[in-house]
Amino acid sequence: MKSIRLFGLAAAVAALFATTLHAGEAKAQDLKGKYVKTPTGYLMVLRNGDDVVAHLERLAVVEKIPSASFVGIGFMREATFGFYDFSRKAFDPKTFNNVEIANLTGTIAWKEGKPSIHAHGLITDGTFMASGGHLLGLTVGTGSSEITVLLHPEKFERFVDPAIGANVLGLPGHQ
Repeated sequence: MKSIRLFGLAAAVAALFATTLHAGEAKAQDLKGKYVKTPTGYLMVLRNGDDVVAHLERLAVVEKIPSASFVGIGFMREATFGFYDFSRKAFDPKTFNNVEIANLTGTIAWKEGKPSIHAHGLITDGTFMASGGHLLGLTVGTGSSEITVLLHPEKFERFVDPAIGANVLGLPGHQ
């Protein structure tokens, strides 16, 4: 009876390990066919339903990007921007649906061993009115989004600047 319990426990551990391993592979596969290497970095083309920030984070991990800058355009199902309220140390968010991102600009750095995306953008709607700000979330809509990622050779880290209580990008040797 004891050996059956041990076998059952071993099987459960093996299944959990296989599931975890497969989940990591699935994340890497999410990028399959969505980007190509260029002489200066990468060109990523995302499609309907793709989460822009999540795909940039995955790209940073899969390709071991030390740091980068990126620019992009495309049609978005949903774009959420935030304006940072320093007194509350929190973003005031606003979400827009079915918009064009006329400009997406940002950086890829690292914080506590994970990719840290900092982006701002400008969107327009069917009335040609524009809005924008600090990007909190971005989901691709019908059509696509094209993002050019320009690599930097050194690894950049983000840290909380105690003087302002917010994340900032630290340049190597200048923090």
